[in-house]
Amino acid sequence: MKCPFCGHEEDKVVDSRAAQDGRAVRRRRECLNCKERFTTYEYIENVALTVIKSDDRREPFDRQKLIHGIKLACNKRPVSGKKIEAIVDEIEARLQELSKSEVTSKFIGEMVMEKLKEVDEVAYVRFASVYRKFQDKAEFFEELKKLLG
Repeated sequence: MKCPFCGHEEDKVVDSRAAQDGRAVRRRRECLNCKERFTTYEYIENVALTVIKSDDRREPFDRQKLIHGIKLACNKRPVSGKKIEAIVDEIEARLQELSKSEVTSKFIGEMVMEKLKEVDEVAYVRFASVYRKFQDKAEFFEELKKLLG
């Protein structure tokens, strides 16, 4: 780390702590040459994620698109906007943990259904009916049976 005061490249860390809700590390450093102190922040670099669609098209991961789909499923259900944001945060974190540059829309859809099943079963069935493209009421009822079973 180059000192912003004298340009010397050696320093010591005098204090470290979590910052920005644990998404960064704040470090107080002291230059070994001029003894001035300065602060640096370390962040985890998020991998740019590409989503592989069912027709093999590729597009950048879009958080807003995911929020929109979940909001549609939760329309007029007792699921707050804050809860939807938390679901998307959790899914996004899991995707980043994979450290992959590409992931299928099917994989993301399954994660959404898993979370919605825990939060609101009606929202889950709504999302599943669109996501799995139910062709008739028999498929819809089959999914309901699994849920009740």
